[in-house]
Amino acid sequence: MQSADGTLKDKAIEAICQVFDPEIPVNIYELGLIYSVETTPENDVQVVMTLTSPMCPVAESLPIDVEMNVRAVEGVRDVNVELTWDPPWDPGLMSEAAKLELGFM
Repeated sequence: MQSADGTLKDKAIEAICQVFDPEIPVNIYELGLIYSVETTPENDVQVVMTLTSPMCPVAESLPIDVEMNVRAVEGVRDVNVELTWDPPWDPGLMSEAAKLELGFM
């Protein structure tokens, strides 16, 4: 069994990077919607995320997509995705690559 080190966390982040907001051509990790990804010694993964707005049309499906993608990572025992609005998302949370892709730079 794989230990809960950076490798499992890196694989969880890679899985999250496969999730896209259907209205934006950038993955949700680069958009800055993922606030934290933590692993435990038992290989559980805790993800804290937000959405671009509380009225986001995919508010129900994006956290489920994140959970399903991370759960599919080999070695992950359990996944908990927490949706938060604090702090609220703003474009400053995007990576430079996302800002370039979306014309913010």
